[in-house]
Amino acid sequence: MALDYAVIAAYVLGMIGMGWWGMRRATSKSEYLVAGRRLGFTMYSGTMSAVVLGGASTIGGVGLGYKFGISGAWMVFAIGLGILLLSALFARRIVKLKVYTVSQMLDLRYGGNSSMISGLVMAAYTLMLTVTSTIAYSTIFNVLFGLPKSVGVIIGGSIVVLYSVLGGMWSITLTDIVQFVVKTIGILFLLLPISLISAGGFDGIQERLNDPAMFEVGNIGTGTIITYLLIYVFGLLIGQDIWQRVFTAKSPKVATWGGITSGLYCLVYAVAGALIGLAGKALYPDIANKDEAFATIVENLLPTGVRGLVLAAALAAMMSTSSGALIACATVASNDIWRRKTDSDVHNNRMFTLVIGVVAIAIAVALNDVVAALTVAYNILVGGLLVAIIGGLVWKRGTRLGAMASMAIGSLTAIGFMVFVDVYANEAIYYSLGASFVTYIVVSLATPATDAAVLANWDRRVAGEGTDEETELVNA
Repeated sequence: MALDYAVIAAYVLGMIGMGWWGMRRATSKSEYLVAGRRLGFTMYSGTMSAVVLGGASTIGGVGLGYKFGISGAWMVFAIGLGILLLSALFARRIVKLKVYTVSQMLDLRYGGNSSMISGLVMAAYTLMLTVTSTIAYSTIFNVLFGLPKSVGVIIGGSIVVLYSVLGGMWSITLTDIVQFVVKTIGILFLLLPISLISAGGFDGIQERLNDPAMFEVGNIGTGTIITYLLIYVFGLLIGQDIWQRVFTAKSPKVATWGGITSGLYCLVYAVAGALIGLAGKALYPDIANKDEAFATIVENLLPTGVRGLVLAAALAAMMSTSSGALIACATVASNDIWRRKTDSDVHNNRMFTLVIGVVAIAIAVALNDVVAALTVAYNILVGGLLVAIIGGLVWKRGTRLGAMASMAIGSLTAIGFMVFVDVYANEAIYYSLGASFVTYIVVSLATPATDAAVLANWDRRVAGEGTDEETELVNA
C-alpha cells in the first residue's frame, strides 16, 4: 500500500499548494467569489463537471449500478440533463446579469428584497450538500488507513476548508481542474475497463448474474426515475453552487458551450458508474451495502499504485462538490443573509467560508442519514424556489408578491409531506411544485404588475450592461 499512500499524499499536497497559489489571485470580492468572471472554455467545462459529479455520483452511482444494473445510471444521468438544460436555455442570461447569488437575481427581477427567504433556503441546501460530500471522505480514509468515520471526515473536511478559505473560487477552480483530470483517468480509463474485463465483458456478466432485469433501463422503477428527473434536473437549474460556476464564465458563449460539453460528460460518467457497479455485482454478489461496492471493487481488482489513483479520483469527486457547495453557502450567507457591506469584503468572505466549513465538518461528524438530509435539502430547494426563479426568467407578468407566496407555499408543502408522510415520499416534490406553480400564477395575476422601472433595469442587466460595482450596491 506504500505506493497508494504516496499517490494520495501527493494529491492532497497538490490541493493545498493550489489553495496557496489561488490566495495570491483572490485580491477582490469578484476574484474570490467568481474567479473574476474570467474562465475560458476548458477551465469552465472542467470545473463545472467537477462540481456536479461528487461522491454521490461516483460512489453512489456505482452503488446504484450494483443494485439495479444499467438502470442505476438514472441519478447521474438526470444531473447531466440538468446541466444541459441550464446551459442551453438560461446560461447566457445568467452570465450577463453579473450577480453573485440567485437571491440577487430575484431582487433585480422583482424589485424589493426577497433575499432573506430565498437565501435561507439556499443556505440550507448548500450547507447540507457540503455536509453530505464531507461525510463521504470517511469511505476513502477507511479503505486506506482503517480510520473511523469521524477522523476521516475531519481530515478530508479540513483539507477542503483550508484551500477554499485561502483562495476562494480561484483555488477551487484550479483544484477542480486537477480533480477533473484525476477523476476522468481513474474512473473512465482505469476502473471501467478493468472491472468489465475482470467480469468477462457483457457476456460474462450476463452469464454470472443470470438476471435480465439488471440490463433493463427501467429496472430502478418509473417513480424513482421521475423523482430523479424532477429533483436533480430542476435542482441543477437553480442551485447556488451551479449558478456560481456559471458566474465565472468570461462570456455567454463559454457558459453555453462549456456547460453543454460538461453535461455530455456527465451522461458518459453516468453510464460508466452503472457499468462498474454491474461488473461488481457479477464479481462480488454478496456485498451487503451497495455503497460499499465501489471500495470493494477498487480494493480487490486494482494493483497497487493504480488503486491509489482511483481512490484519489473518488476523493477528487467528493472534494470538488464539497468545496463548490462550501463557497456557495458562504456567498449566500455573506451576501443575502448577513448583507453587511464593509471595506474588507475578501477578508469577510474568508471568515464566512471558514466558519461554515467548521460547522459543516461538525454536522458531518454527528450525522448518519445523509440521504435523508440531501433529500430534505433538494425537496425544499426545488419545491420552494424553482417556480419563482424560472418564472422570473421567462414570464414578465410574474410579480414579487407572486414569487414570495410561491416560495412560502412550495417550501411549506414540501416540509409538510416530508413530516407527515415520509422524507422519501415522491409526493413531496410533486405537490410542492404544483402548489408553488398555481400560487405564483394566481397571486401574480391578482396583484399589480412589476414596476416598469424595475423591469427596465432588469432588461438592461439581461442585455449585459450591468457591472460588478452595481452588484455591490445591491448589498449596501
